[in-house]
Amino acid sequence: MSGPVTASAGGGTSRPAAAGPASAPAIDGWTTRFRLWDSYFALASVGVGAAVAAEAWRPLANRIGCVALFVALAGWYVGFGRRLMRESIEDWRGYLYLAGVALLYVPAVLLTGSASFLLFVLSPQVFMVLPAAPAIGAVVLLHSVHIIVLAFRLPDLGDIVAPLLIALMIVFLVCVLGVWSQRTVTESIRRAELIAQLERTRADLAELSHRAGIAAERQRLAADIHDTVAQGLSSVVMLIQAAEADLDRVPEQARRHLDLARQTARENLVDVRTLVAALTPGELTGSPLEQALHRLAERFSRETGVPVSCTSGPAAGRTLSTATEVVLLRAAQEALTNVRRHAEAGAVAVLLHSDDDRVTLEVADDGVGFDPGAGTDGYGLTGIRARVEQVHGTVVVRSTPGEGTTIRVEVPYR
Repeated sequence: MSGPVTASAGGGTSRPAAAGPASAPAIDGWTTRFRLWDSYFALASVGVGAAVAAEAWRPLANRIGCVALFVALAGWYVGFGRRLMRESIEDWRGYLYLAGVALLYVPAVLLTGSASFLLFVLSPQVFMVLPAAPAIGAVVLLHSVHIIVLAFRLPDLGDIVAPLLIALMIVFLVCVLGVWSQRTVTESIRRAELIAQLERTRADLAELSHRAGIAAERQRLAADIHDTVAQGLSSVVMLIQAAEADLDRVPEQARRHLDLARQTARENLVDVRTLVAALTPGELTGSPLEQALHRLAERFSRETGVPVSCTSGPAAGRTLSTATEVVLLRAAQEALTNVRRHAEAGAVAVLLHSDDDRVTLEVADDGVGFDPGAGTDGYGLTGIRARVEQVHGTVVVRSTPGEGTTIRVEVPYR
């Protein structure tokens, strides 16, 4: 009879790629499936051997010789071929294994044609140890053995036509399934590797995001320290210098400067403690943003003698997130610090108002102004922009030399 249909021949190509981190999931899955292949090979081989042994019409020596060859094939598989298939080794050893298979299979078919049923076992193994093209050639050769034997044994060559057609159909089906399975498994392994690569990329992005978060937090802390400790100490130094200048001439004025310096230092100490404890401005603790801005304006007026008007719009009382309040308060602090250092202003106005989806802070002075297009932004304006961008807001600086400066900050509600 012609070689049997190996319906599962293509399944033998379910093998992993080279071992590595990317292919680890595929290797684990293949190890599980390979146990099923072991069981299939064992059961099919035992079944064919039992069928051959039960053919009482054949000579006993033929049956014993055929079963002995089957046992040798099983030993060849266990001792050599199994490792090739389990570890997906496709090199010269695959050809060596199939050469040994042919040396044992051909005599078995010569002893009894029923041995060709062993192709149920051998056809999957071919696609498990060879690439597609050589595997097709090997399958054709194995399936042609029985046809060649029949051609020599049948008295009329016309009787070989039907077995030949059946064998051709079987070979075609086996090769199609085998090649399809190889391509399917290759694509599955490629997708598994892509998934592993995506997971590694995601882990790398998470690490980069973590580092970026650390850098942003460091920048924010630097801005917080600049807005609290640095500005507070600067105010204390200026007040102490003013007190020293007035100490002999106007003692009362000197004491007033020292009182302001002491008050400023205490407020600055509260800011530092709050910064360390919760990274939230002390001015906002237990009070809304409007009150914090009013206190900030009053302190600025006391320290500089420059009048500051602080106005809140009708919708300014809407609840803001802590992050947004911090940004607006720090922006006001930095804007007033710039006025103190550079503006030489006679008056300052602070305005807080809002609409349905945004809150706006404006700090305007009537000082000397500057040219915004000259690229003269210092750390203060840069810090304001960086803070506002963190809450998806915008900063607009309007200034003309001799006509004052207005800093406008807009942030969305959060």
